[in-house]
Parts: sequence; C-alpha cells; structure tokens
Amino acid sequence: MAGVSEQTHRDRITIDHPDTERVNQPGREEAVVRHDAQPVEHERPEEWGWHGETGRAGRIGAWIAVLVTLAFLVGNHRGRIEDIWIVGIAVGMIVILIADWRRRKNAWRAK
Repeated sequence: MAGVSEQTHRDRITIDHPDTERVNQPGREEAVVRHDAQPVEHERPEEWGWHGETGRAGRIGAWIAVLVTLAFLVGNHRGRIEDIWIVGIAVGMIVILIADWRRRKNAWRAK
C-alpha cells in the first residue's frame, strides 16, 4: 500500500474539513483544531486512567493472589517441576510486593 505524502495529507485535511486549521504548538506536533477552538496544551495521564494505583485493596488482592498461587502446591500431580514453577512465581510476586512496599515507605508522598 502506497503511503500518502505529507503535503497530500494536509491538502486532504483542508479539503475534507474546511472548519479546521493547523496550529503550531511549541514543543509539540501540529494540532488540527476548529477555527473557534484552542488546542489541548497538556493532558495529564491520570485523566485517561494511566499511572493510577489500586491502593490498599489492590495490595490486599495481590497478597491473596500469592496465597492462591501457593495453594496450587496441593494437588494430585506427581512431578516436582510444577512445584518449582509455582514457588518461583509466588516468590516473584512477593519480591514485587516488597519492592512496592519499600517504594511507598520511602516515597515523599506515599499513598
């Protein structure tokens, strides 16, 4: 599939959308906005749901997930390879939880 040149793309935008114009933004790419609107200068990631923490309920849920993972050790399997993987995954989860605890404990504004 052949690409469209930038100039052709700009021509199509102005032809398809006569109510819009391109606005230069310092430190960012161009914005396509309506004539009566202003481009968004900054969107916080939190407004889109990113970088949020689950809080205390999420940490309790993570510890429950560790316990459920360790509960897989009880079963009717004969080999011990499964046990090694289960314990390894649970230890990895515990390491992550301890690292999170230390990060929150040493953070300037812990949640």
